[in-house]
Amino acid sequence: MSRATGADRTPRVLIVTRNLPPLVGGMERLNWHLAQQLARFAEVRVVGPSGSAALGPAGVDIVEAAGGGLPGFLTQAMRKALHVARTWRPDVVLAGSGLTAPIAVVAARICGARAAVYAHGLDLTVRNPVYRTLWLPFVRRAHVVVVNSSATRDLAISMGVEPARLQLVHPGVDIPSEFAKTHAEQFRTRHGLGNAPVLISVGRLTARKGVLEFVRDALPTIAAQAPNVMLVVIGDAPANALAAKAQSIDSIRQAAQTSGVAKHVKFLGTVSEDELQAAYASASIHVFPVRHIPNDPEGFGMVAIEAAAHGVPTVAYRNGGVPDAVSDEVSGHLVAPGDAEAFAEAVVDLMHRPLTRERIVGFSRRFAWERIGDQLAAVLGLASNGPTKAPAPIDASNR
Repeated sequence: MSRATGADRTPRVLIVTRNLPPLVGGMERLNWHLAQQLARFAEVRVVGPSGSAALGPAGVDIVEAAGGGLPGFLTQAMRKALHVARTWRPDVVLAGSGLTAPIAVVAARICGARAAVYAHGLDLTVRNPVYRTLWLPFVRRAHVVVVNSSATRDLAISMGVEPARLQLVHPGVDIPSEFAKTHAEQFRTRHGLGNAPVLISVGRLTARKGVLEFVRDALPTIAAQAPNVMLVVIGDAPANALAAKAQSIDSIRQAAQTSGVAKHVKFLGTVSEDELQAAYASASIHVFPVRHIPNDPEGFGMVAIEAAAHGVPTVAYRNGGVPDAVSDEVSGHLVAPGDAEAFAEAVVDLMHRPLTRERIVGFSRRFAWERIGDQLAAVLGLASNGPTKAPAPIDASNR
């Protein structure tokens, strides 16, 4: 720590992030859980987006930074973070992504705290010249840069972050206590899936995710060998993403029609947490056809870990941080980037030779949130104080 917290009080952590519910996505779930886990070791306050205070973890104080659009949020977040830094005097200020790194570094400096940034990959490679000129230097100045995968660590080094400042802490996952077979059956009935093998795709429909290309180039081969297969697509085009190029349900549907597999694809759009859990419980295979797009990396692959936690194997291209999230032949199959034929063969192979569910779930346990919280607390210099309390029960509706 940059200064002693003293035996008379608990350490304090200020998190500054735009990525929290009610915004929806993997980074939003990640920051929600990071706040919850750090609250085991420290008092935690968060400067977050409008609407986030009502949805935050129990015991975490959230100060909302209102404002229209991204510029408005950043302006308000800077003002409120500086106020919290001066009056509350945190010991660590953590940016939830590179986007809020300048706020975290400045706030930490005025109160003598350590500055930390959790980097995801895309926030290091954005080509916008203003972002690269004004934002990235603050990432390099942080005392600690936490990265979500080995690939993101390599990106950070290439962007000039000193290796000694880097710490690898993967995103985490909730491990279901049991698999809801009844909910799975209801999900299949609700969506007319019957007993068909179900492929599931979960996530925002960016070009990097490659759902359109999978439907066009791989699904026809799979459907030829498994005539009743169904692909369930959960997610929609992103809103307010940092630099993502979107696909759309209409463009993917058109690709399915052109490729003759329209009857094999069902779009659910954005769903509730309960519906997502039921979808995972119903799925046979999670497909994760992430493409390599310059300056648009897949930092990790949280959905692959979520699928594994439900015993669902993943087939993915060996791109970006995905190999950190998929253990080949243990929690799924990794294939050469862009090889649609090999991807289709891997899917069909899993249909005929499924991996052991216990091994898949066992792999996911490495990423259980409590373990991730312990790791993050250690790299932020909090773990020596020991956990202050057990984590509050997770309210799935807030994820």
